[in-house]
Amino acid sequence: MAGTPPTRRRMLATAAAFIAAPQIIRAQDIQPDVRADPTARRNASAFVTQRWEDHFDQLGRVTIVADTTSRALHYWAADGSDYRMYPTSVPLTEELTRLGYTEVVRKKVGPTWTPTASMRERDPTLPTFMPAGEDNPLGTHALYLSWPAYLIHGTHDTRKIGRRSSSGCIGLYNRQIAELFELVPVGAQVRLI
Repeated sequence: MAGTPPTRRRMLATAAAFIAAPQIIRAQDIQPDVRADPTARRNASAFVTQRWEDHFDQLGRVTIVADTTSRALHYWAADGSDYRMYPTSVPLTEELTRLGYTEVVRKKVGPTWTPTASMRERDPTLPTFMPAGEDNPLGTHALYLSWPAYLIHGTHDTRKIGRRSSSGCIGLYNRQIAELFELVPVGAQVRLI
């Protein structure tokens, strides 16, 4: 290479490398380290696959694990033959996040919404009741958990999925909660991590 006269192609490649190098270095500096900062922005590529064995002693019934860190809901059929993963919205803050074991106690197509007293305290403009429909933040379907006021539900506001945006619930796209709704019976075991 030494002593070879410069060609136009070589000069353009060298110039492009010099121009791109600072941007590449800066991009590496501003990328969030999700291992060091669990609140760093995440997207679908940040999903962490879960194993039901890491959370429950046995299957035997439909199982759900909602991962609030990677913002994904994991579903297993009772016999383990079907595994699905869905992107979710998660609670806004750690204080609103409830972690642990629960189960599905009720299912509802076209859920109505009654904001809790603490929700109305945080936002006094919330209605006292909202019927099912386009404006309802619970979307088209809801799975009620044994913890009062905690649900897995749909949302009409698709911008919320993948973000910290709820008052404690786990939200899915309406088409995906409709699919999950058909698969999950009352009594399904659930863990929020």
